[in-house]
Amino acid sequence: MRNAEITRRTGETDIYVKIELDGSGKSRIDTGIGFMDHMLTLFARHGFFDLEVQAKGDLEVDYHHTMEDLGLTLGSAISLALGEKHGIRRYGSFLLPMDEALIQLALDLSGRPYLVYKVNPPADRVGDIDARLFHEFFQALAVKCGMNLHINMLAGEETHHVFEAIFKAFAKALDTAVSIDPRIEGALSTKGILE
Repeated sequence: MRNAEITRRTGETDIYVKIELDGSGKSRIDTGIGFMDHMLTLFARHGFFDLEVQAKGDLEVDYHHTMEDLGLTLGSAISLALGEKHGIRRYGSFLLPMDEALIQLALDLSGRPYLVYKVNPPADRVGDIDARLFHEFFQALAVKCGMNLHINMLAGEETHHVFEAIFKAFAKALDTAVSIDPRIEGALSTKGILE
């Protein structure tokens, strides 16, 4: 079973994440941020990950610390669940439409973190979140997971649709990348390791 549990406690947040990569899409999410609960729920469902997230943060200040620490904790959990990454396909990509929105997302579980984020949301806020905080979330996740992640917004007029498409595309691409290919012996790298 490829799963992991991570708890991150700071003076600003207290976050627990449990993930099962070979799940069925079940989730229990409570971040204190309604729109983020929705995004993580559909991430679990569309990636077939079993996911539990409990977060308490200093939301009275703003959402920055919670969003960034959610990325750090989820990225750490995915990395831990993958272990030495033996047998995984490593790469994943998806082109996902959501009504008028179209998102292109590609990732590599190379161990070398890098984020390319070409997203220009139609509005500055979605729900009650500053839309710029999604960049912070994915940056933190990519770093802690050791993931090369490219997110490109090709079209979109409704901010909710844009971010829903991003999280669904991320789920589908990650599901491909973490899946096991029986032809792969060890890590899919000429170096023999992914780090």
